[in-house]
Amino acid sequence: YTRGTVTAFSPFDARADAEALRKAMKGLGTDEETVLKILTGRNNAQRQEIASAFKTLFGRDLVDDLKSELTGKFETLMVSLMRPTYIFDAHALKHAIKGAGTNEKVLTEILASRTPEEIQNIKQVYLQEYEANLEDKITGETSGYFQRMLVVLLQANRDPDGRVDDALVEQDAQVLFRAGELKWGTDEEKFITILGTRSVSHLRRVFDKYMTISGFQIEETIDRETSGDLEKLLLAVVKCIRSVPAYFAETLYYSMKGAGTDDDTLIRVMVSRSEIDLLDIRKELRKNFAKSLHQMIQKDTSGDYRKALLLLCGGDDE
Repeated sequence: YTRGTVTAFSPFDARADAEALRKAMKGLGTDEETVLKILTGRNNAQRQEIASAFKTLFGRDLVDDLKSELTGKFETLMVSLMRPTYIFDAHALKHAIKGAGTNEKVLTEILASRTPEEIQNIKQVYLQEYEANLEDKITGETSGYFQRMLVVLLQANRDPDGRVDDALVEQDAQVLFRAGELKWGTDEEKFITILGTRSVSHLRRVFDKYMTISGFQIEETIDRETSGDLEKLLLAVVKCIRSVPAYFAETLYYSMKGAGTDDDTLIRVMVSRSEIDLLDIRKELRKNFAKSLHQMIQKDTSGDYRKALLLLCGGDDE
């Protein structure tokens, strides 16, 4: 993970940071600037050390203090930064399937974009943290082909990348063509199996072959032949097969484009990709939308929330 904007801070002193944070939040009023500079300027592992030093020195919980001293989107962002990396996705999924209504957008974004290893890890952490089986929770709240595609992705059994077999590429492309464009009604199952289990390098070749055979991009077919949550999920999977950073660039672009901002998505993507591939995401956003992430954040957000997001963004792409 060398394409993140946030890296380990050096020289790092967890106690000094803990003391600075306590001072920033003690007494009347809060020095938000200090809080945001420290938390965006350290990587997640270091933030966990700061929290532990904070408890050791003051007998207080850093996250509880942040929650009581900060408000609004800025608070949400700071608390999100404090969540241990390995818990981040499990926590987001838990909240996406809790209570009234399911947040399909979150299920789609996380399960379409994470690697098989990451998904195995999420399932394990979910079980440890929440004493519940993630797959059971998700199947309980979803239905139809959307549910079936999520279950396939949750198995995390995508073929590993290896030598690509041309004959199988041709065969898969033909199967998808017959299941979609050529069929009266769509054979969703074929799309689910092929998109959910074949290797990334294989599928990239299948998409090229599909274009040759049908004259359509696979995205166009999915768009025409499916609808609703299933359509969004299949499209997300295809986009992530093509390029995960490009998928997130698009996700960020639409979270800020037009009236209003989808802050939940903006925060989730900025925090979860900040140590992985945010530099690549910035590059893709510039290339595909002729916009700089920095300028979009600048225009769409304000106050300490904006300052913190800009620090996570880590620079402008003119």
